[in-house]
Amino acid sequence: MRFYLLILLFCMGTNARAQIILDWSDLTGGISFQTLSLENPFPGFNEATFSEKLSALEGKEVILTGFFLVLDGKQSMYMLSKNPMASCFFCGNGGPETVVGLQFKEKPFFTMDNLLSVQGILRLNRDNPNLYYYRLEKADALRLE
Repeated sequence: MRFYLLILLFCMGTNARAQIILDWSDLTGGISFQTLSLENPFPGFNEATFSEKLSALEGKEVILTGFFLVLDGKQSMYMLSKNPMASCFFCGNGGPETVVGLQFKEKPFFTMDNLLSVQGILRLNRDNPNLYYYRLEKADALRLE
């Protein structure tokens, strides 16, 4: 996977050098969860606390490589996963910290489980149960398969 990332950086030119390359270990190791109080209107949702490193990256452009997943029949909700669909966290392999919500600039034309490197603005979700803990806004992707 590192080989593909190097190719991606070469293809993107000098602008990519200013971007921060994240690894899934940065995301899975950079978050901890606290159960919210019983008065919480969203039982089961855990409030996230992010590491100083991740907090410092919020609002910055980053690059992350993972598997492209489409979440609805309209093909309008997307995420990047550490694992392919058959073993993503919905199926018991990892937790919600192993996926990143994607908000593309333009509708992507990738298919389920394509291996992608995605660049975008990192957003962290500490307390909204309707969003992913991690999100990339203004995302652009390069297919690696």
